[in-house]
Amino acid sequence: MALDVHIAHSLRAFDLDVELSVREQTLALVGPSGAGKTSVLRAVAGLLRPQRGRVALGEDVWLDTSARIDVPPERRRVGVVFQEYALFPHLSVRRNVAFGGNANVDALLERFRITALADARPAELSGGERQRVAVARALARDPAVLLLDEPLSALDAFTRGHVRAELRQLLRGLGLPTLVVTHDFEDAAALADVVGVLVEGRILQLGSPADLVAAPADAFVASFTGANLLHGVAGPGPAGLTAVALDAGFTAYTADAGSGAVAVAVYPWEVAIARETPDDSAVNHVRAPISSLVSLGNRVRVRVGPITAEVTAQSSERLRLTEGDVVVASFKATGTRLLPAP
Repeated sequence: MALDVHIAHSLRAFDLDVELSVREQTLALVGPSGAGKTSVLRAVAGLLRPQRGRVALGEDVWLDTSARIDVPPERRRVGVVFQEYALFPHLSVRRNVAFGGNANVDALLERFRITALADARPAELSGGERQRVAVARALARDPAVLLLDEPLSALDAFTRGHVRAELRQLLRGLGLPTLVVTHDFEDAAALADVVGVLVEGRILQLGSPADLVAAPADAFVASFTGANLLHGVAGPGPAGLTAVALDAGFTAYTADAGSGAVAVAVYPWEVAIARETPDDSAVNHVRAPISSLVSLGNRVRVRVGPITAEVTAQSSERLRLTEGDVVVASFKATGTRLLPAP
């Protein structure tokens, strides 16, 4: 059964106009703050009545402005996990979950591995435990649709990766149309089967996380999904390549065809770091001092001139990389995407 959503509503700075169909899968809306993501959730939940729109779960119509249908929130089979989780601080875990509805509370506590925490208060729980309680409470309504508003934003960086993996497994096992909103593409890619990039009330691109990375629709999508974005002017290059005279002061070569003002997108994992220019198939080389080194678990992000590379911690240690070292960042012509200039 699909959740079909079409919402048109004037917000303060722009008009929101979104159309989605969510089957028994997780769809994430990702975009910058103020893009209209939470307004979509609120309209589905019945907390916002859009100026025009229709929201239906199969044959069950919850909203149809043209037919003057607007089912109140309490009669919509929707479970909501709010940002910051919104647990009642004075209630125990058991009573927080029971507040959600009439489902078997003990079964939910067992399902989410929080039975031992049944008598604890939210202040005594870790971030991951609070999230499990919030999801259990949402499911206590026996919802047909699940909505999650920035479900990982309340977690510290240490906890986030573990809870993200746990939540992904949970959502896949529910078999419900699930709509997640987040400003973090990494969270969206980890949690969702389909991702929509929402900017100023419009979906710029909708597809699997892999599709968005492999073929971004425009420069904004490429940048938002983590690419280095370099601006310049494209023209014919050697050996059938396109040469791009970059604003950053060097020329990049790409296998994509193009001319005029363009943006070159290259993802950090496509960039290699070496002490000297390598003798291999890479034709793009940037020689500059390292301006920053950021460790992310077993990976290290290395900023070299206008380029950020992502290498393994083992490679960083082997090269003995430190800030200020002059190194060469290299990437292949086939590792770039050429996009229209924004």
